Amino acid sequence: MKRMNTEEGFTGLEAAIVLIAFVVVAAVFSYVVLGAGFFTTQKAQEVVYTSVDQASSSVEILGQVYGYGNETGAPPYTKVDRIQFKVGLTAGGSPVDFSMTTLTFSTNKDVYRLDLNKATKADREDIGCGQWGVVEIFNAEAGSDDLLLENQEQFVILARTEKDKELVANEPFNLEIRPSVGASYAISKKITPSISAVNVLN
Repeated sequence: MKRMNTEEGFTGLEAAIVLIAFVVVAAVFSYVVLGAGFFTTQKAQEVVYTSVDQASSSVEILGQVYGYGNETGAPPYTKVDRIQFKVGLTAGGSPVDFSMTTLTFSTNKDVYRLDLNKATKADREDIGCGQWGVVEIFNAEAGSDDLLLENQEQFVILARTEKDKELVANEPFNLEIRPSVGASYAISKKITPSISAVNVLN
């Protein structure tokens, strides 16, 4: 009786096992590569969004910037010690927490940071030397009692120079609004040649 040669069968089975192993390894490898690719894409997207948020300011000035004359004795006014302006969010801008925002005043002679008067809708007379505060709020939701500038809201801000650092006629200055998140916004203006009680600054 002739015996059958089974080596060919074992060779085919070994080849199938090796092929299956290659397929499994390739599938696992491709899964790992795709997962790494998705992770990298997600991180790149987060970096882009974060960069855009950090590079662009969410705040813009609405309307004019005003300087209030500091009356020493009898008129006329000789110096400006208070700057007032209105701010709102840019189109698509994220809410800005003004309780975490800093204001920096700078001239050709001085650079200093103003302290926040934390009262919501503070009285103008309560803003002391070297302070700033929100003195009026427009379009706030009913019951809103915070310093978070949200969509459609407008804050009127009053900033006061430090004592003995009032601004004189034709003096340029910078007032930088620096939120906790996002780029800062700089207001660069110049005091009018003739100072009155209320001055529109250019």
